[in-house]
This record gives sequence, structure tokens and C-alpha cells, in this order.
Amino acid sequence: MVIFILECVPSSLRGELTRWMLELKAGVFVGDMSALVRDRLWELACSKMKSGSGMMAYSADTEQGFAIRFWGMGSRLVEDFEGLALIRIPN
Repeated sequence: MVIFILECVPSSLRGELTRWMLELKAGVFVGDMSALVRDRLWELACSKMKSGSGMMAYSADTEQGFAIRFWGMGSRLVEDFEGLALIRIPN
């Protein structure tokens, strides 16, 4: 399972992602794909986000069962706390 959460990105990028993933809500995408496709889509998204931001969560062999990647400065930040990914909301 792969989840993308995008903020303030061009609508053309959202349209491209809908070819591979389901857009549940504006900027929230979910899909099931191979690691290669997931990584290529993330590279595409990062290259086209412009001043927007994005976060990707995907299944991984970690203590939590998932991993998180992020790009840009979004409304939430991922903090690593002794190997656990925690979300921090900046003041």
C-alpha cells in the first residue's frame, strides 16, 4: 500500500498520479504498486511539485510496518525518534 499526501501542487501533477493511484480527496492518493513504480512516481511528483510539498507513506519492513518520505515544507514534519517516525506540527 502506498499513500501520497500533496499540498499546493499543480493540478497537472494530480492528474498524472490518477493514472496509477486513486485520489480519495484533493491531494490524497492511495494505490498498490511495486517498489520500482512507487519510486518512479515519487521522483515524478518531486520534480513537478514546484513550491508545493508532499509526503509518501508505504509498507516497509520496519518496527512500525511503514516508512515515510517527504519533500518541501509542508504543514507537518516527520521526526525520527529512536527509529520511530513521528509527526510534528510546527508552531
